[in-house]
Amino acid sequence: MSNASSTLLLEEAPSSGVKLLQLNRPEKRNALATPLLSALADALEAGDVDDTIRAMVITGGEKIFAAGADINEMAPKQAPEGLSDVRPSMWKRIRATRKPVVAAVEGWCLGAGNELLLCCDIAVASKEAKFGQPETNLGIIPGAGGGATLARLVGRARAMQMVLTGKPITAEEAVSYGLVAELTDPGKATERAVELATDIASRAPLAMQQAKAVVNAAFDMPHEAHLAFERQAFSLLFSTEDKKEGVAAFQEKRKPEWKGK
Repeated sequence: MSNASSTLLLEEAPSSGVKLLQLNRPEKRNALATPLLSALADALEAGDVDDTIRAMVITGGEKIFAAGADINEMAPKQAPEGLSDVRPSMWKRIRATRKPVVAAVEGWCLGAGNELLLCCDIAVASKEAKFGQPETNLGIIPGAGGGATLARLVGRARAMQMVLTGKPITAEEAVSYGLVAELTDPGKATERAVELATDIASRAPLAMQQAKAVVNAAFDMPHEAHLAFERQAFSLLFSTEDKKEGVAAFQEKRKPEWKGK
């Protein structure tokens, strides 16, 4: 792996179209300090504009995903510093990633770590993983989607329980809540996430990006407007070379060769 910074390791496999981003602060339980969050936003943006990359994976390694924000960085801040913080712009850049992003979760996924999970499109987790929003244990609340996005994803009652009690949930509960798509044996989450990302990367790139945009719009759009947006994206893909190739390959009973055009 190459280093985007000392705290983020990158591995690119253009042959498979997958970029692997590994959080690398094991001594701090992969706490998402501002330099790491910035490096992550930079790496996702770089993957987004790289034509050799079609899907990305975020992992924390074999033992932990991310245990939250960096408490030492947060401790001295007062309200004015919180309101002028650069971190919201970094979270916005992460959420704006157009290409599919798969999360691979081993161990703890807490606080800002769970909010990073909420930015991903599909999550694969070890059966021993734990998920939570424990900010209220510190006298604060989630500030990057652990209230707003979590409630939209898992529903009011479950989000209230996670945020107000600060107690973590199990991997099995995370699946039932809709946070996680599938479980693996311990130590296998990254391997499975890369397999899943490789499968996604082998499919029509523009269709993958439009599909992601349409599904994500469910958070923001009224149903009728969402249906219109979906139909527009559906119709636009009719003019792509990949649509013509996909239909021809189906008719000719062969594997399609996608161009992303």
